[in-house]
Amino acid sequence: MKKTIIQGAITLMLFFGSWFLLTKINWVRVFNVQKVTDKTEEKLGDLFWETFQKNEQENKNPFVIKTIDSMVSRICTANNINRESIKVHVFTKEDINAFALPNGHLIIYSGLILNADNQEELCGVICHEMAHINLNHVMKKLVKEVGLSVLISMTTGKGGTEVIKETAKMLSSTAFDRSLEKEADIKAVDYLIKAKINPAPFADFLFKLSEKENEATQYLTWINTHPDSKDRAEYIVTYSKDKQSKYTSVITTAAWDKLKDKLIE
Repeated sequence: MKKTIIQGAITLMLFFGSWFLLTKINWVRVFNVQKVTDKTEEKLGDLFWETFQKNEQENKNPFVIKTIDSMVSRICTANNINRESIKVHVFTKEDINAFALPNGHLIIYSGLILNADNQEELCGVICHEMAHINLNHVMKKLVKEVGLSVLISMTTGKGGTEVIKETAKMLSSTAFDRSLEKEADIKAVDYLIKAKINPAPFADFLFKLSEKENEATQYLTWINTHPDSKDRAEYIVTYSKDKQSKYTSVITTAAWDKLKDKLIE
């Protein structure tokens, strides 16, 4: 009986102690910080997008836009992702690269598409970058590397053009933490499987990049920003092997070939 009373007293003390601590939290401030962060992300997305738009050549070919959109739409529909939240842009550039910006901007370089052996490889990369967006990795990276106060100053016009350019460059050319990369890889596989797109070519793409990791070329940007390609390919294969499904193509082989032709016109 005495032991029961003591246990009951401890439970009550823990309950009231927790309640007291919760009452001391300024919840209005907590939620306001989240609102500030959301608003900051929206403004940062616009700033960084404008930086790339001014300094690089966007591909506005209707067929290219429609074809990439069909891939993104298939992935979004299958995974209950708001299609309007993903803003895809294709740039004419030889770099094998794709990267995410705040507020759902996803930039794909033509070099990546041209170096993909098939549409499934490209879809895998798209899913990986969409995962970074939906898992809030982009803002986590920015807050860690730059700091929230500096990011907010950018949105108020006090950050300076050069700071904005350098931060935008960081997003396109530096890696996420290894744990975030793995989380994005796993989420990408989930996206692919739900969209009935074979995830194996995504692993193949990483294996292919791992074989080129020692090549001294300026165009293999996605290798620099996504290191340990072989290890990542192996755990993607392991994760997806027990999740077999009936896979279908998003576009026809003819449409895939035409997409590449349009990019080199």
